[in-house]
Amino acid sequence: MSVALLPKVRGKLTADAPLAPLVWFKSGGPSEWLFEPADVEDLCAFMAELDPAVPVMALGLGSNLIVRDGGVPGVVVRLGKVFAKVAPHGDSEDDLTLDCGGGASGILVSSTARDAGIAGLEFLRSIPGTVGGFVRMNGGAYGRETADILVDCDVVLRSGELVTLPAADLDYTYRHSELPDGAVVVSAVFRGKRGDPAAIQAEMDRIANAREESQPLRSKTGGSTFKNPAGQKAWALVDAAGCRGMTRGGAQVSEKHTNFLLNLGDATSADIEGLGEDVRAKVKAHSGVELEWEIQRVGVFADDEQERVGVSK
Repeated sequence: MSVALLPKVRGKLTADAPLAPLVWFKSGGPSEWLFEPADVEDLCAFMAELDPAVPVMALGLGSNLIVRDGGVPGVVVRLGKVFAKVAPHGDSEDDLTLDCGGGASGILVSSTARDAGIAGLEFLRSIPGTVGGFVRMNGGAYGRETADILVDCDVVLRSGELVTLPAADLDYTYRHSELPDGAVVVSAVFRGKRGDPAAIQAEMDRIANAREESQPLRSKTGGSTFKNPAGQKAWALVDAAGCRGMTRGGAQVSEKHTNFLLNLGDATSADIEGLGEDVRAKVKAHSGVELEWEIQRVGVFADDEQERVGVSK
C-alpha cells in the first residue's frame, strides 16, 4: 500500500516500521505502516478517510503481545505523549475520578492517583501497559481489574467516529471486552476513593515487591502467557505438566514463574508462540485443561512458520 493511497496526516506515518523494538519480547516483523497521530482529531480524520478494508491495530507498550515474524499488515496506531496525560478531578469527597489518556502507563496513573489521595488504583502499578490496553483487555492484577474502576472511555471507531462508551457497554469478562475491532481507546475515566497518600504508596510498594520476587521482570518477556482457568492457576498447571525451563529455539518457559515465556536473546516470535503451543499441549495431556492464551498474537507468519508453530490460525 503506497503512501499515495493513505490519508494526509499531521502526525507521523512510517512505512515498514520495525515493531520488535517496541514490544517486550523484542521479536517479530514490521508493521506495513505505523501511525503516530498528532491528536484525537488527526486520528479521527485518518480513520475516516482510510480504506475500510485496511486493518487497524492499536499498540501500547507492547508488553502482552507476540508480533509474528511476517509482520502486521495494514496500520498500527501508536499513541504518543499527547495521549499520555493524567489529571484528577472529583465528583465528591468520597468518589473521585481520574481523566487518563489512552497512552498513559499504569505507573503514571497509579502515581497520579497517589499524589491526589485517590485509592483503589494501586494495582495498575503492577501492569506494564497503557490505559488503552487496560480498557481493551480488562487488565488486572492482585484481585482487581479495569472493570472495577472504569467509568467510561472515549474511543475512535474504525469509521473515524469518536464515541464515549460507558463501562457497561464493554461487556467485560476475564481479560476480555467487546470493544469493536479496529477501535482505538484515546482516553478513559477511572474512579477511586479518598485515601491517604502514604497508605496508597505502601500498597504500591507491596505490589511492586511481590512482582519483583515472583516474576522475571528483567527478562525479555510478555507478562502472563495464559489465562487462569476457573478455580485454578495457569502457572501451577504448567509446572505440574513438567514445563518449567522447557525450551524451543531461543525461547524458554521461565524457571522463576512458569506462566511467563522468555526470549533468551535470539528467539523468533515463532519460537515463542510455538513454545506456548507446546506448553498448551503438555498441560492438556497431563491435566485435561486447555489453557487459553492471555498474550495477544498478531500479524502473519513468515514462510512456513504456521505449520512449525503448530497453530491453526
